[in-house]
Amino acid sequence: MRNTVASLFLMAILPVTVALADDLKPMDMDSVDPDLLESFFGPWQIRDEAGDKLCKVILKREETIGGSQLDIDPACVKAFPVMGDITAWRLKENWTIELVDATRKTRITFETPDDNYVAEPQTNGIFTIEQLAGE
Repeated sequence: MRNTVASLFLMAILPVTVALADDLKPMDMDSVDPDLLESFFGPWQIRDEAGDKLCKVILKREETIGGSQLDIDPACVKAFPVMGDITAWRLKENWTIELVDATRKTRITFETPDDNYVAEPQTNGIFTIEQLAGE
């Protein structure tokens, strides 16, 4: 019974969560402190919850179809197969990060309810993205 109630609850809130993510507008880059924005670009690491699977990406400022350019370590596809479909990234309001495919469809959304990013929902076991310092 408890599992049924939990499942019904998740089915009810999941569309709302997805709808809220879809409602976010692109970040207004002109309104952000340029130094803060510049510090955002660079190397990041995607990982699963246990930290056993890792994937390095570089978020770039340069635009491309569907968002901004990124470099994805070729080993990422082995760790997280969905990364083979990712061709761009977007920065949305509230510093939300979206990874998108060639059809401009959002495949992974990272939200930051606190100081850490979390994948909402988890996709292919991807739990978080963290900025790498000093690389």
